Amino acid sequence: MTSIGILGTGRVGTNLAGKLAQAGHHVTLGRRSPKDETTAPAEDTGPRICFADQRTTARTADIVINATPGDSSLNHLTDLRTELAGKILVDVSNATRDADDGLPGDLVYPGSSLAEQLQAALPDTRVVKTLNTMLFMVMTAPETLATAPTVYVSGNDEDAKKTVTGLLGDLGWQSAWIEDLGNITTARATEAMILVVPHVLRRHGFKPFAVSLAR
Repeated sequence: MTSIGILGTGRVGTNLAGKLAQAGHHVTLGRRSPKDETTAPAEDTGPRICFADQRTTARTADIVINATPGDSSLNHLTDLRTELAGKILVDVSNATRDADDGLPGDLVYPGSSLAEQLQAALPDTRVVKTLNTMLFMVMTAPETLATAPTVYVSGNDEDAKKTVTGLLGDLGWQSAWIEDLGNITTARATEAMILVVPHVLRRHGFKPFAVSLAR
């Protein structure tokens, strides 16, 4: 059982919160605008989930998940440097500029990645990149896809990656589906995979899928 803070209360954040709470973790959803902390669940979240402002969420959690919009994550999380010191930061976001139809477009950090930028800006935090190569509903229900999916893991700290791999198991990911790519620089490869996503969505609509390895 771990104290997990999730920065971001959109579909990604609430989806992860519900499954992690079901697995027995104490979960705090961090709201961007300061509001009174409450133990009352919001719609689609479970009773074990509480709410706080994001600074409090980052300070009090053992593990922090970044589910904020990737194009503004770097500035936002850099402001939480003190609160994130000594923590594992699980980055599940993609930093893109929206195309005209609102779907992901160009990468914000070509030749790099949001995860690398976060690790450089937060040297006292152990950043692990994962879960950014699929639609949000697959993050917590990988078994629902017809083909076994892949989730990629990137990070400099081996112990942090082992801890995050354990959380992936709590989300339903089998060990055979987890691909450790290596250090944090490998996140630029998985973040670039987002470039295929808008084309798939335009052709097939908002149906669950993951960008996976076939062996």
